Amino acid sequence: MRDRTGVVQVTLKKGVAPPGFFDTLAALSRESVVEVVGTVARAPRAFSGVEVAPSALTVLSVAEVPLPLGVVDKVRAELDTRLDHRVLDLRKPELRGVFEVRAALLHGFRTAFRAREFLEVETPKLLRQGAEGGATLFRLDYFDRPAFLAQSPQLYKQMLMGAGFERVFEIAPAFRAERSDTVRHLTEFTSLDAEMAYPDGAEGLRRMLEEILREAVATARESLQALRPELAAKLPVVATPFPTIPFAACRERLGVPERAGDLTTEEERRLGELLAPEGANPFYFITDFPSEVKRTTFYAARPPEDPARTGYFDLAYRGLELASGGPREPDAARLRANMAAAGVDPAGFAGYLEAFRYGMPPHGGFGFGVDRFLQALLGLPNIRESRLFPRDQYRLDP
Repeated sequence: MRDRTGVVQVTLKKGVAPPGFFDTLAALSRESVVEVVGTVARAPRAFSGVEVAPSALTVLSVAEVPLPLGVVDKVRAELDTRLDHRVLDLRKPELRGVFEVRAALLHGFRTAFRAREFLEVETPKLLRQGAEGGATLFRLDYFDRPAFLAQSPQLYKQMLMGAGFERVFEIAPAFRAERSDTVRHLTEFTSLDAEMAYPDGAEGLRRMLEEILREAVATARESLQALRPELAAKLPVVATPFPTIPFAACRERLGVPERAGDLTTEEERRLGELLAPEGANPFYFITDFPSEVKRTTFYAARPPEDPARTGYFDLAYRGLELASGGPREPDAARLRANMAAAGVDPAGFAGYLEAFRYGMPPHGGFGFGVDRFLQALLGLPNIRESRLFPRDQYRLDP
């Protein structure tokens, strides 16, 4: 028998088990649901070291046969088959472990943020405009008006800085209409976002992110240790500070020519390999992104003394991008100029821009991919395995 705590053996002994139990269980299909009342005794040869001698047996639900997916079979099914029959797939104890780790990590992040006086908030997921625009927006009909699913809570995080909240975070779904059929992309994902007023520049934001990440993992490992030590052992001790490498130095290390745009996914992967000698910290920051690379990120601050450069940074783990952030532009006039340069019509952002008209403190923040982080820490081959019911460009069910 299996439940959420593990597996236990139910043993029927001739002359001891109540009449009919042998016939009932022999005819019962695998994965059926039963209720057993009995006496628990030590049994060194049993699977879990104990066995139950049943005195009462009730069949609660009979599973159909054949099963479309094996639960205890040693032969692994293809991922698409597993996701088609996800409820059966999730009955596997090792998969439950993935989501126990996920829950522990989210608890760790919340604990770390609250310890630093961040307020947890919830921002709208139905929007009149997107934070980044473009083809990655999911468009929908909202009472005969166009609306979009939120790509991130970016604009609302900044508006809350103008409201005087000063430190906020959110853990919530976000949506990207990207036709990326890769092992690291989803159309619905969980984003951990934070924003703070009066940061100590880009470096202060990076230090905040790495400290929160280190503490969250430590808290998760501690919470799992008592009941699930085998899961706690999967979480590393995160060493800080994380190394930093400027964007220009990344291109130099990769030997790629100067060109427009960010690093490609393949270049990010190669960089991770170059930066991963024995004993190196698997976490690292890519810093000092050029304004040209962040042109569409109109809310990124461009220092007046060096407008070709931003303080933006990415956090990566062995070549996998986990987070992006930096100081925001608090000045309304410069923000409008950034929007114009990015080809964004300010008229569609009236509510957002109003927050900058009546006093906006200097602020900055970051967005962090929870699903990718879980994939990286547990070595999952596909990001779809980090979500209970993943969504990509092909999958809307179950």
